[in-house]
Amino acid sequence: MATTITSETRTVFRRQGFVVIPGVLGGEQITAGRKIVTALLEQRPFADDHVGPYFLWPRFAAEGHPLLDFYRETGIGELAAQLLRSDLVVEDPNFAQVATTIPPWPHRPGGPHVDGLTPCEPDGRPGSFSLLAGVWLTDHDRSHRGNLWIWPGTHLRFGQYLVERGADALAQVEEMNPGPYPKIELGEPLQAVGPAGSVLFAHYLLAHNIGNHDGTADGRRRETVYYRLHAVGHRERWQQVVTNPLAEFRA
Repeated sequence: MATTITSETRTVFRRQGFVVIPGVLGGEQITAGRKIVTALLEQRPFADDHVGPYFLWPRFAAEGHPLLDFYRETGIGELAAQLLRSDLVVEDPNFAQVATTIPPWPHRPGGPHVDGLTPCEPDGRPGSFSLLAGVWLTDHDRSHRGNLWIWPGTHLRFGQYLVERGADALAQVEEMNPGPYPKIELGEPLQAVGPAGSVLFAHYLLAHNIGNHDGTADGRRRETVYYRLHAVGHRERWQQVVTNPLAEFRA
């Protein structure tokens, strides 16, 4: 992995809650990733007349998984660690999300959500994590092609919401807007853009949602592989982390 994250990029991440890093994957790696996704979709295909989002959630067994190998070979964890404090390392993920959007799908998201709350973890802990990594296997170089919608800066406002109510309010979805996401000032959303081979890193608390795909029926579907990444020890200190959203991240 030749890509590095600069101090300027870290500053942007801390302020807006996400960054897009272009050129992380080369052409052969993009092709390899798409082959894995195609094979998984052949095992669990969507209906012929399906349009819009279609997700797979492959879990990584003890013997491994092609998407775990892909994660390691592309250096996603090492790159993510450059956003974290220097004393923290990233655990290998234990599952991935294959996120596709089949056009045409004119839907516009009405609002955002936060991951991992419905349902919570088996022990009752909200399913928080440090960082979302989205590996783009198709181009997102223009809007309205299945791009992720993002509300910049909401990770900080969500953190303040939890300071005022306590960390356990993260799991009180009945007090939140549909999504779920708390009733805070969202601001205007934007769509994350960039070429295939880019990686999007987003803070756990950042407001986001899947976007529309205005392509034609014979156009290319959007393909992204998401990994939910935990810094070592995150599960034990999650209450501290969600009430201090920048606690795990390098200045």
